[in-house]
Amino acid sequence: MKSSNASLQARREAAIPRGVGVAHPVYAARAENAELWDEDGRRYVDFAGGIAVLNTGHRHPKVIAAVEAQLARFTHTCFQVTPYEPYIELAERLNAIAPIEGPAKTIFLTTGAEAVENAIKIARAATGRPGIITFAGGYHGRTLLTMAMTGKVLPYKRLFAPMPAEIYHAPFPFEPFGVTVSDTLRAIEMLFRADIEPSRVAAIVIEPVQGEGGFIPAPVELLHALRKLCDHHGILLIADEVQTGFGRTGRMFGIEHSGVKPDMLTVAKSLAGGFPLSGVIGRAAIMDAPEPGGLGGTYAGNPLACAAALAVLDVIESENLVERANVIGATIKSALHRIASRNDVVPITAIRGPGAMIAFDVVKERGGYVAAPDQTKHVLARAREHGLILLSCGVNANAIRLLVPLTVSDAVLNEGLAALERALVA
Repeated sequence: MKSSNASLQARREAAIPRGVGVAHPVYAARAENAELWDEDGRRYVDFAGGIAVLNTGHRHPKVIAAVEAQLARFTHTCFQVTPYEPYIELAERLNAIAPIEGPAKTIFLTTGAEAVENAIKIARAATGRPGIITFAGGYHGRTLLTMAMTGKVLPYKRLFAPMPAEIYHAPFPFEPFGVTVSDTLRAIEMLFRADIEPSRVAAIVIEPVQGEGGFIPAPVELLHALRKLCDHHGILLIADEVQTGFGRTGRMFGIEHSGVKPDMLTVAKSLAGGFPLSGVIGRAAIMDAPEPGGLGGTYAGNPLACAAALAVLDVIESENLVERANVIGATIKSALHRIASRNDVVPITAIRGPGAMIAFDVVKERGGYVAAPDQTKHVLARAREHGLILLSCGVNANAIRLLVPLTVSDAVLNEGLAALERALVA
């Protein structure tokens, strides 16, 4: 019997723990660029992009060709046993483009959370300090350490206590929440007085644009203040670029919008075009702090994923995807502002985000800011009915984020925006 969405849903519920949440009961059968077909044969426009993994789209021909070529050579040796050139070449290319002061080095891993954990290990080894400061609303992963760093309780922290020690949170600036840059900086100073002296802080970790927190850009003023604060106290500044990297924000890395140079960057998601690969890029002297054997992993820097990532970098350059992100973002924002002005749609506000990393909030009434999470779920379901895959996010679960592949055609982009508009009609 042929699989269908309904039969697969029943099998999933019987075989897989409920803790693995699913946004849509739609089971992928095949996909191409910004389009996806389910097991029932229905076509969708994909505005989720595998949660920011598919900046170069589903199955980009150059990425597939690179993986097939590597597949014919070998699939795994473990880099720590018998190393291979694709890992080295990819590190060289990332070292050359990363916004790092001075010589850089890169280590490869498998997931974004693994990259963040290794960045913390490196920071602690380099500074001899334990403390880590992150931000409310920030998301850094689902492992125990990165879960502690994540600034959102539901659904990530509930039932999993106790959390690792020496993790501290500061508020993140966002006008609708009534939090300013000054409030954030005062809160950090209060941490230094009440909880941990700055000489015990190894790193401050920040997303240039918060992902799960609601696609909230970090103000340039804040990033410059953090760089100055870190320099003054000998603290390392780590930019978590897992979701913002590789052209999504209209720059290769999101931090580049500020001109601030971090000490380390964590990368993953769109790095390898759908293959599991992550990394930490940092100042060479810092990256060399751990002893041999202190970093690595059995599958870390898998050769197939490294080959895919090299092709991704080629595609970003040859297809000018960094600039394409700005064009896509302008088109999306123009459509959203026009939709928001209609009187017959669900109230939306706070249209925001750099490049093609765009979000907006669903609220209960026009001109106000009372979150409407139930209405947000309804919009996602209606969008699916109209053939559009969307994702929500935000600390109040009322933000809708748009992560269409940067390779999307104008026709498919406009089709998706038309479906979004129909989904927002009250």
